[in-house]
Amino acid sequence: MNALIEIDDLGFAWPGQAELLDIPEFRLQRGETLFLKGPSGSGKTTLLGLLGGVQKPQRGSIRLLGEDITRLSAARRDHFRVDHTGYIFQQFNLLPFLSVRENVELPCHFSRTRAERARARHGSVAQAAGMLLGHLGLGDAALIGRRADSLSIGQQQRVAAARALIGQPELVIADEPTSALDADAREAFLQLLFAECRAAGASLLFVSHDQSLAKLFDRSLSLAELNRAATAPGI
Repeated sequence: MNALIEIDDLGFAWPGQAELLDIPEFRLQRGETLFLKGPSGSGKTTLLGLLGGVQKPQRGSIRLLGEDITRLSAARRDHFRVDHTGYIFQQFNLLPFLSVRENVELPCHFSRTRAERARARHGSVAQAAGMLLGHLGLGDAALIGRRADSLSIGQQQRVAAARALIGQPELVIADEPTSALDADAREAFLQLLFAECRAAGASLLFVSHDQSLAKLFDRSLSLAELNRAATAPGI
């Protein structure tokens, strides 16, 4: 496997604070599922922001698909992120006034690359959304047309996963997405997520403090193992 993400000599600190992240090296392989653990405040979410180009480090390089995103302008980082990365947020961040289908299709409105991939694989963006929702147990036509704010927590979670996966982004990042689910529901959701990532050929970086999930992944890693600044105050 080739590396999808390559981090070298990464250093990041919030203004006026001690260095939060000091990561000499990190690699995520193409098609790999990685469980990244760490307590609240350890810098996990900050690292995800750096990987997405939302923040820039003070030093070092972050290469995604061979592109050093630290050298891109803010606008180019935004385009690169939506083209190549799908996010599942802890609070899901669905738009409540949009339907289930409209929420899933949203990345394809901002990324021509993902829209073209969806059409190439499924014939249309709408068919791609319907296929993903069906695979995730949300294929009922009446449900697909409902507003997102009318769904249960478990349904919202699967809609968020479909939105992250549409258009076959190379990287899927999940930030504590199972914290509101019981143990059985967490494992069932993960198996669905793994299957969809395999089908899309995507790597999965799953961030959580729930160590019980680690055994389900190809690899498990603690942020403290990567981060030489692990003793610094977290943010």
